Amino acid sequence: MATSTETPAIDRQSMDIDIVCVGFGPAAGGFLTTLSRGLTSDDGTPIAESKSMPGMPPQVICYERADDIGFGVSGVVTRARGIRATFPNMAAEDIPLSAAVKEERVLYLQDPHGASRRSLGLRIADAVIRGLRWMLPYRDHALRLPFIPGFLKKHDGMLLSIGQFNQWVGSQLMGEGRVQIWPGTPVAEPLFEGDRVAGVRLVDQGVDKQGRPETGFMPGMDIRADLTVVADGPVGAIGQQIDERMGLPEGHHHHEWAVGAKVVVDLPESCELEPGTVIHTFGYPEPEIFGFLYVYRERVASLGIFVPSWFDSPVRTSYRYLQHWMQHPYLWRHLKGGTMRSFGAKTLQESGRRGEPHLVGDGFARIGEGSGSTNVLSGSGIDEAWMTGAQLGEGVLDLLREGKPFTRENLEKAYVERRRSSWVEKEARVAERSRDGFGRGVILGMIGMGLAGLTRGRLWMPGKHVPPHRRIRSTEKYYRRKISPEEIERIREECKAKGESLHDALMERCGWPKIEHDGQLLVTHQDALLIGGKVQAPPGYPDHVVFLYPNLCETCGTKICVEICSGEAITNNPEGETPLFDREKCVHCGACLWNCAVELEDGSGRTNIRFRAGAGGLHSAEN
Repeated sequence: MATSTETPAIDRQSMDIDIVCVGFGPAAGGFLTTLSRGLTSDDGTPIAESKSMPGMPPQVICYERADDIGFGVSGVVTRARGIRATFPNMAAEDIPLSAAVKEERVLYLQDPHGASRRSLGLRIADAVIRGLRWMLPYRDHALRLPFIPGFLKKHDGMLLSIGQFNQWVGSQLMGEGRVQIWPGTPVAEPLFEGDRVAGVRLVDQGVDKQGRPETGFMPGMDIRADLTVVADGPVGAIGQQIDERMGLPEGHHHHEWAVGAKVVVDLPESCELEPGTVIHTFGYPEPEIFGFLYVYRERVASLGIFVPSWFDSPVRTSYRYLQHWMQHPYLWRHLKGGTMRSFGAKTLQESGRRGEPHLVGDGFARIGEGSGSTNVLSGSGIDEAWMTGAQLGEGVLDLLREGKPFTRENLEKAYVERRRSSWVEKEARVAERSRDGFGRGVILGMIGMGLAGLTRGRLWMPGKHVPPHRRIRSTEKYYRRKISPEEIERIREECKAKGESLHDALMERCGWPKIEHDGQLLVTHQDALLIGGKVQAPPGYPDHVVFLYPNLCETCGTKICVEICSGEAITNNPEGETPLFDREKCVHCGACLWNCAVELEDGSGRTNIRFRAGAGGLHSAEN
């Protein structure tokens, strides 16, 4: 029996199945839907016999960490090509919180407060725009682009809530009964037999926060399978451990990230935005931050911002910036008087194709965002993730019919070759270098995206991406022209004594107005987690965010993990330098993993935070 690399040998129960899938999202939905439709022939006989249950079709189980399959934390706009190929008769009305795309706008938002950090080039551009505003499509400190590049358009696409879409797909799968989906069942690690993945191990239960057995201890079961499908996203424990063991293909990296902070809102009755309206923004609250607003039926909207890794602020936050973004004059006239329905956050791995890991190996295959499927040029990922799952499903059915084992060679031919010849791969190659320019600045980044999109990837803006922790400047250097080092130190000590983060104090010192809470849409961060967010943290599981070497935290002068935390689950420690973690507040976004500023000394390039398998997190089917 394979033994864990993190726990002592324990007598564990074991179960044999044919295929195990880790994580239920759009990619797993595409895989399981495609697979389940083909497991039996037209006459009802299995296309292949289960090795674990002779006489039956192959036995398939999908394990999901969250306590519900509708855990998704994002509204999305998608062309839905792959999804519609699977569901050709699907209509927007079939799924709650969905709508057909009717109108698209792209806006450059200027700073009405003069508090954001804007380069000389942007300040000049802002002055020119204001000077010519009478002859431009300009209103309320916002310039509407006169045209939308084709690579950004989602015309004839759909607006979806990932949570509602997951529930819609999952209910059909479970109703058909050909595959099983088990929510509330986190997976701890892959089981290796040499270099072959032989299944997975479920998380131990009945342990304390450090993982030590307590009364009621129940060891996680070993799930042995001929094929392990890894669909656990960019911060999933299984994907991380396979990457650590096998490395990434030459030239590939995971240096580009973003955290999305998002809300679902009941729009005020005065709002004139029609269902199907898509608004994308850039330029505010900081030039690096992008935003979106999608309008569903019945005056419901999904909106939010993306804070990227190449935004170099050492006190970057997401929730505070989200509130400033919502109050931009162009957006606030639509949102004022609205009510928050739910809040959520998610980490995005934005290296695109250059973040692609080894897609297959003996006994395993990778699909979805964690497989590098996100298109970083068009800003789309759900349809691409779905498509990779559907492609793997088709390949697995071929191998089952032919009686071939799930070896690396067979999976390369059945799955990877399908993916390489599809639109997912072709468009990923166009987008591959589109964001290189952001390594040199916002203006060059935007120019690079335009070049790549308009030339189908033939031209781009050169630039080098480095890991986030290697490009972050100290707080003193970042604010050197606005706040003295002595004042920063005083503010830091005051915040530490109160257990508070730095960003509020420093932002207000630099001219950002205080947030005037209205108790409906503008609420405190913790109230947002209570209004429809419903953080779940069942007892009996270990902490999933771990500071590996507390002594290294003493060398960190930024504590970005505290500033960026989407649930205020990581806080300053008044009695030491190692931050405190409260999983009762954690939404499992994973932002802390890539925002740790302290690199390990072992040469691995990893940082001092470990994001492990864990239960609970944000429970919101809407967001």
